[in-house]
Amino acid sequence: MSVRNSAGQTAIVDVHAHVLLPALQQLVAEADPEGFGAQQALEVKRNGPDSMAASGRMIKERWPQLTDLDRRLEDMDAQGVDVQLVSPSPSHFYYFAGEELALKVAKAANQAVREFVDRAPERLNGLGLVPLQHPALMVEALDHAMLECGLLGVEIGSFAATPADPERSTVELSDDRLEAFWSRAEELDALVFLHPFGCSLDERLDRFYLANTVSQPAENAVALSHLIFSGVLDRHPDLKVLAAHGGGYLPSSLGRSDHAWKVRPEAHGCVQQPSSYLKKIYFDSLVHSAAELCALVAAAGSERVLLGSDYPFDMGSVRPVEGVHSAGLTTEDAASLLAGNASALGISASALRPDRPKV
Repeated sequence: MSVRNSAGQTAIVDVHAHVLLPALQQLVAEADPEGFGAQQALEVKRNGPDSMAASGRMIKERWPQLTDLDRRLEDMDAQGVDVQLVSPSPSHFYYFAGEELALKVAKAANQAVREFVDRAPERLNGLGLVPLQHPALMVEALDHAMLECGLLGVEIGSFAATPADPERSTVELSDDRLEAFWSRAEELDALVFLHPFGCSLDERLDRFYLANTVSQPAENAVALSHLIFSGVLDRHPDLKVLAAHGGGYLPSSLGRSDHAWKVRPEAHGCVQQPSSYLKKIYFDSLVHSAAELCALVAAAGSERVLLGSDYPFDMGSVRPVEGVHSAGLTTEDAASLLAGNASALGISASALRPDRPKV
């Protein structure tokens, strides 16, 4: 069932919008001050002092949009957005946390998003978190998000460091330890929102805000390539992965990947050539360029792109609906991006989605 707006049309849905959860940060800072401090230091290393100062000012200025429901609803009305799919700010991933704290953080985030959504269930729905750094705990956190909190799925980063296993210091999305999670996500019809936070290039990007402008598209491309080349999308054909920021550099740069798949045996882990998997992934529309949005639609198909604003951060769009309308897409394609694709995926206001029975 899809929600209708006041004009009786299929609702316009923004699938990329964030909420800040200050209580979650306090929980982590108090439970693991050493790990929290190290994470803060890593952010300074990655971003550099100029960007850290600018981001601090930005967060202060946008605090009402990040935390105040009334301001959020006013902004949605001004944008022409009927429904927001709200996910925690990626700063809440806290992938440095040990097992006990990580699971506690994920469940606290899931519950906090549920409580936020319940304050305006006719306009909002939500995604929770899972501890990517501890693959063995991800299914429990996913079940909590969807079956206990009634959320539509979860948000994950592009990779995670795992302090508990120094022999395998990084969890990539191709990691075989994630198989149980992918299986459960497919079984529950979960939406898995891929949103990078941080980049392993670290201080190479510490100037000119390259830690965002270059790292986020690069991280999307790397993470999606892990999913594609490892055969995850072959083994789980009904998996619903939604990539933020239009999938980064990947959709427009797959010719080289296709060639590698043909000539390199170690790049032949997927059944079909890599570019064909764009039709198996969903993307948001946040690419900041009409030409790039048209290219994304051409590469992935108009049925695979959904409206995304990255509300309310400064790297988002304050007029996302207008951006789609002005991109030169056909009327049918624009309608799909703004409303039809979300409706087909079952992304609607929480008020129209009763809690799912346990599976």
